[in-house]
Amino acid sequence: MIIMFTNMSCVTKTDTIAKNDASCEIKLITLDPGHFHAALVQKKSYPQVCHDVYVYAPEGEDLLEHLKRIEGYNSRTEMPTNWNEIVYTGSDYIETMLRDKSGNVMITAGNNGKKVDYLKSTLSAGINVFADKPMVINTEGFKTLQECFDIARREGVLLYDIMTERFEITAILQKELSLIPGVYGEQQTGTPDDPGIVKKSVHHFLKTVSGSPLIRPAWYFDIEQQGSGIIDVTTHLVDLIQWQCFPDQIIDHTKDVELVDANSWDTPMSLAEFQKVTGFETYPAFLIKDVRDNNLHVYSNGDITFKIKNIFAKVSVIWNYTFPEGGGDTHFSIMKGSKSHLIIEQGMEQGYKPVLTIKAVLDTDFDVFSNELARALTMITAKYPGVTFVKKERGSWIVEIPERYHNGHESHFGLVMENFLKYLSEGTLPEWEIPNMITKYYITTHALEMAKNKKR
Repeated sequence: MIIMFTNMSCVTKTDTIAKNDASCEIKLITLDPGHFHAALVQKKSYPQVCHDVYVYAPEGEDLLEHLKRIEGYNSRTEMPTNWNEIVYTGSDYIETMLRDKSGNVMITAGNNGKKVDYLKSTLSAGINVFADKPMVINTEGFKTLQECFDIARREGVLLYDIMTERFEITAILQKELSLIPGVYGEQQTGTPDDPGIVKKSVHHFLKTVSGSPLIRPAWYFDIEQQGSGIIDVTTHLVDLIQWQCFPDQIIDHTKDVELVDANSWDTPMSLAEFQKVTGFETYPAFLIKDVRDNNLHVYSNGDITFKIKNIFAKVSVIWNYTFPEGGGDTHFSIMKGSKSHLIIEQGMEQGYKPVLTIKAVLDTDFDVFSNELARALTMITAKYPGVTFVKKERGSWIVEIPERYHNGHESHFGLVMENFLKYLSEGTLPEWEIPNMITKYYITTHALEMAKNKKR
């Protein structure tokens, strides 16, 4: 470990943490970085953020992988960063962080079983928190999360989760088009079997991040530490539904939401596959409970059907081991309006890149609709120059988006961070953000309970 720290130009290894330069407006703390999302927040620099970043974590591979990614950002030829990671690895790393208060923003992305306790103690110390999803993984954690928002309010600090999908251009334009009545009409209510909004996501355990093969920690495959799949990526999908369909509106989980159905199931993984994605030669003891016939059964998949402000919606997440050649993670989304459906597809036919299509409903007067589209395009290009609508077939148009808007998932972390920095400078979040975060985690955690009860 000491050799590794010594060989990294971005790392200062210390048993005590000195106070940061008081001239910096934002001083970052990274706590126990076990997920690559912790590093992606630092893929770029920010003018108001200090280059010194204080890392508190236990020694181990999670920390080493995090520091290697930061070093990669510092040493790249194009737009290199200049982070100086000052690392404390004592067994009392949490207590030391709370005592030192070396920064005013704590970043956490890692073991989700520990996360809500990290949130509570950090907020109680008067430190802002920028947290990867999911912030909680069960209903007990949900209760603690509600306490966390009360603590943040009392201490005058912010708690915010990293919702990157709000910065994906097809999701943005799907939202924009849904707000134009001449094109979209009214949002359709749907039914439990045919919801008005559907979002599906397919992910993969074996993948590449920042140009390197991703090594996942073994705990990532344990639902008691990572959480079940029904509460993980679904966080993004539920958030998108709230953000797209009810912009700037408060959604109260006690009266605006009704859970209809929830299911969870596993993805089997052989020992050879587990070895390739983690580097572990055998299954750790904490995973034996999920091993059958020498295959690890990862409870990574789930779907939720729910009613939100009288609209039926469904989200679904599937995790496969790896993607087909030339493929990647995929996303499907459909929003059903009375005049058109707005559809995002990202499969083989689309070259695994998201494509947004406007599809008029069957009884539409296509000439009138074409005129409405022309007016809508003027509104869209005022915000996003270069976007065009290309007719695919009768009643169907592809939204062609210039490549400059497709900035990639990894860059979205920096965009969310810039948003958070703006909120920090203002000293507050938009009034709808906190109640909607609470509603989002109510949906995911209580859907998990519903799925568990169905299996009993």
